Amino acid sequence: MAKHLLPLSTFKKGITLPSLVFILAVTFLASFFPQVTGAVLSRVQDWIFINLNWAYVWSVTLFVFFLLALAFSKFGSITLGDNDAVLEYSFFSWISMLFAAGMGIGLMYFSVSEPISHFSDPTFGQLDQVSRAKNAQLYTFFHWGIHAWAIYGVVGLSLAYFAYRYKLPLSLRSCFYPILKERINGPAGDAIDTFALCSTFFGITTTLGFGVVQLNAGLVEIGLMKQTGFSSQIVIVLVIMAISIFSATTGVSKGVKFLSQLNIVSAVALMLFVLALGPTVFLMGSLSEGAGEYLNQFLSLTFNTHAYEPERQPWYFQWTILYWAWWISWAPYVGIFIAGISRGRTIREFIGAVLILPTAFNFLWMTVFGNSAIWFDQHEAAGQLSGMVGNADELLFRFLDYLPAPGVSSSLAIFIIFVFFVTSADSGIFVINSIASQNAKNSPKWQLVCWGMLLALLALVLLNAGGLQSLQTMTLITALPFSVLMILFCYCLVRALSVDSYYYTKEFSPATSYWSGELWKERLQRIVSDKSPENVDHFIGTTVRGALEELAAELNSKDINAEIRFQDIPADVSLTIHHKQIEDFVYGVRNQDRLVSSVLVRERNVPTVKRNQSNFPISYFGDNRVGYNVAYFTQKEIIADVLKQYERFLELSSEIKNEIFTDIASKRRS
Repeated sequence: MAKHLLPLSTFKKGITLPSLVFILAVTFLASFFPQVTGAVLSRVQDWIFINLNWAYVWSVTLFVFFLLALAFSKFGSITLGDNDAVLEYSFFSWISMLFAAGMGIGLMYFSVSEPISHFSDPTFGQLDQVSRAKNAQLYTFFHWGIHAWAIYGVVGLSLAYFAYRYKLPLSLRSCFYPILKERINGPAGDAIDTFALCSTFFGITTTLGFGVVQLNAGLVEIGLMKQTGFSSQIVIVLVIMAISIFSATTGVSKGVKFLSQLNIVSAVALMLFVLALGPTVFLMGSLSEGAGEYLNQFLSLTFNTHAYEPERQPWYFQWTILYWAWWISWAPYVGIFIAGISRGRTIREFIGAVLILPTAFNFLWMTVFGNSAIWFDQHEAAGQLSGMVGNADELLFRFLDYLPAPGVSSSLAIFIIFVFFVTSADSGIFVINSIASQNAKNSPKWQLVCWGMLLALLALVLLNAGGLQSLQTMTLITALPFSVLMILFCYCLVRALSVDSYYYTKEFSPATSYWSGELWKERLQRIVSDKSPENVDHFIGTTVRGALEELAAELNSKDINAEIRFQDIPADVSLTIHHKQIEDFVYGVRNQDRLVSSVLVRERNVPTVKRNQSNFPISYFGDNRVGYNVAYFTQKEIIADVLKQYERFLELSSEIKNEIFTDIASKRRS
């Protein structure tokens, strides 16, 4: 009976304890010394943004082109899991959860505030009104488009591949298996997962804290709360986290899935409401123009660091570079979550869905809300929306006042924000516990409850003390070293995919083309025999040498000049047919040693492997082609193999187009 009970805890001490110490230490500094901590971290962030902004640009650019190349490569058909893996979620459920975890709450917060900010920013004051409106849409598309999702995609794809294809834990350490091997289970792996846990925790905490302020403003707008303030924010945080904890404890396939689907349906309903009752014709036309301009300016936007426009760089640092840092800092959390729901998808399907579908939806969403806000600001609001740029928490609700039934639309917006918060928090709790327990199965629910309570407590402490900005700044600073880790993810993934492709496409040994059941016992004996240098030397000196000598004698009897060369230790025997006008034909076999996987050496049920190095009789040819193992050939089969190679040689030599390889006389004259 006891064996069916859940374990008391599935926490990994090497991950959980250092993470808690660091989280509490940073929270203490940000809470009790917010001004000093904030000032120091802001100086560090400014130095990084000013001096190393190119590093963010190059990293994000690499991620975009890496995923695009992977999608169109031969690796795109590889499944994230076994080749016959069954999908766990429908396409709609998968996309819904991906949106909810990826940038759901950000879509609500920035849908109006970012386009209006770009439109009214003094940096672009020299442009006319139409150019500023187009510029605002273009940069909003840029910040919420393919580049952002490529960051999430690199982490999510690496995690999903190594977790489901290699059967490794769903944790960041697994992505380093090609270079660390078994060492991922040691201190290096613990350090990587500790970094991921802290980054995820801080990202969710700051989002929860800042988002609560917007939700508070919305509730005041519709009259459900009397004022904004800390007492109101306590109630909001407690309600959100209570629902989030309940959702997380019911599992991804139930609570998170249901809330994600509910949220995406509600968001689409609000978007269609604004599209139908706003400047519809203008919005559809501007969507088309905006998408075309984005595609036209894609490379310029991707590589532009504004090095020749120093007057624009402060804006560039506070928007583009800050966005890249923010997406990178969120990548561990979002990557782990979307990897966890992507088993059974192919690499091409994963990349296509993660890059294209969210980007297309974001473009539509930002056009409907952002361009509507700019249109109202120009035609009806007389610049009032632009004047509220500094009060982004209320901007969405002020914008909805210009549409019919503002109370209904604001209530729906608050509901969407609320559910987005819950889905971000519950998926965050799930991810944090997964990292802390190294993706252990059947974790007790009290662990999820503890993480949820800790998130709520620290968010409230930081809200009250004014330390959220410091925590956010520190999170953005950590994005730079994590971008280096992500580049290593790309390297490790390519190495693993190359091995994967080789493993599943490797053909049978050339020796097997002669096999039948007639000599199966002899073949089995050769397969299980010890591949020692002495045994291989003996095989070459008897079987192979005997075959080549017999063939050479037959060739010489037909006035074909054939010569045998032999070396004892290490054994090397070759047959050479000499020519004057064309290259000599050479077929040889030599004793070669190769390293053997230590995993195979440790396998007791493989009698042929006793050390990390084995020897094989490998063929070689006069044209330096790669040879193959001939250990399982009989003497007659070796003769047949030589004749097969000789026939190929004569066939190639007879073709005029191959003279560049075969005409030895002209080479000597030159």
